Amino acid sequence: MKKQNKMVIPHEHGGWAMISVPFLFGVMAGTPRFSHILLFIAWLFLYLASYPLLQAIKRKKQRTHLLKYAVIYGVIAIAALLYPLIDKPQLFYFGIPFLILLSVNIWHVKQKAERAILNDFCAIVIFSLGGAASYLYGGGTWDAEMLTIVLYNLIYFMGTALFVKTIFRERGNSAWEKAAKIYHILILIIPFILGQPWMILPFIFPLVRTYLFSGKSMKPMKAGILEVIGALQFIIISWLVY
Repeated sequence: MKKQNKMVIPHEHGGWAMISVPFLFGVMAGTPRFSHILLFIAWLFLYLASYPLLQAIKRKKQRTHLLKYAVIYGVIAIAALLYPLIDKPQLFYFGIPFLILLSVNIWHVKQKAERAILNDFCAIVIFSLGGAASYLYGGGTWDAEMLTIVLYNLIYFMGTALFVKTIFRERGNSAWEKAAKIYHILILIIPFILGQPWMILPFIFPLVRTYLFSGKSMKPMKAGILEVIGALQFIIISWLVY
């Protein structure tokens, strides 16, 4: 019974970074508002609701317990989202890509292919859209800057996903190691293409991390610490130079 009463929350370090960093990026690109707190609570609990929902698909014995928490978190998310939605009805449009991308995640869970790179990509796009939503809510518009916010977060966290694969699931696979290293070099070109050369700086740490540690054995705690350091330097440096 204790297991059934246990609160259901994600335990991955990367998930917590991906839910907060893009959102903060969007806030700093726009105009911070006190009600951004409500929007973040809604965004956080949507993430928390999606976790037990996806877990319920593959854990039949715990399905009732997991769905209970999916509903609880979902209700909290909707309650927190009411004021931001009334204040900025355009936020509703983010629900469309969110549901489409979530359906792709659900399909991968049903196919037992959660570690597929496409599944990672869709999840990261969802998190990156959080930055677009917080930017829009802070006075931004559906413009090129919104796309830039999504792009910077997407390429950063895709790099993290590739790196993590090289030290765990795909460790010893030279093709993945090469792909991760080449990827981290290529993304350095993007800030120059966008006319923001200083934005190369937040991507230096992941480049060095990948070349030093990809393919090597690493404890999950150390990998988690590297993820946290990487996320912190990304948002701090981006805040200073963006």
